Amino acid sequence: MEKVANMKSDLMKNKLVVCLLAVLCCLLWGSAFPSIKIGYKIFEIGQESSMSQVLFAGTRFFLAGILAIVFGSIIQKKVLFPKKESWKMVCTLSFFQTVLQYFFFYMGLAHASGVKSSIINGMSTFFAILLACLVRKQEKLTGNKIAGCILGAIGVIIVSLAGGSLGGGFAINGEGFILVSSISYAISSVLIKEYSLRENPVTLSGYQFAIGGLFMMIVGFLICNDLLSRENLQKVTTNLI
Repeated sequence: MEKVANMKSDLMKNKLVVCLLAVLCCLLWGSAFPSIKIGYKIFEIGQESSMSQVLFAGTRFFLAGILAIVFGSIIQKKVLFPKKESWKMVCTLSFFQTVLQYFFFYMGLAHASGVKSSIINGMSTFFAILLACLVRKQEKLTGNKIAGCILGAIGVIIVSLAGGSLGGGFAINGEGFILVSSISYAISSVLIKEYSLRENPVTLSGYQFAIGGLFMMIVGFLICNDLLSRENLQKVTTNLI
């Protein structure tokens, strides 16, 4: 058993293996966006219906959290459940990585151009590096990392501009909200690195997604129902007049 554990540990320290796994994660993450668009078409969710998008996102995250807990429990042959002292970490991650990030993302996306949203959202990785190095002191900010951030930022801007122009202005409820969302994601990325040393990362991810997703589902459902009730009331009033 010890030999197997050591082999796994050595494998995860191999740079090639780590790079390949990182690329796989990026591919899986990228596949979410076309899948979301397909979901919007199936459920007839318009771009202007931000609360319906929040409800849809909440449902996705809640189900993803449950699946992560179930499959994680099966693979590790034990029921994954956070330790008593870990619930604060779970709730903190849920707030930054799921609730805050995606509420501001969907609210901002309704009032910002797609090009500027892509650029700002793409900067979250670089925000995470700066936070990890300058704020949390998790690692040193080297010249290579600074150069990588600059080149990466230029790459994100070039790719994003290929689809259109930047346009004018900076709206607080548009680009400002996207920026808050991006920073929130960066904060959660830094925190999860610290928290994973004290709690199983699969447990942290599963429960934070489930809790955050449930919260978004409830808020999205209540507001959507309220808006639908208002629309129906207006229609009835107009017909009566």
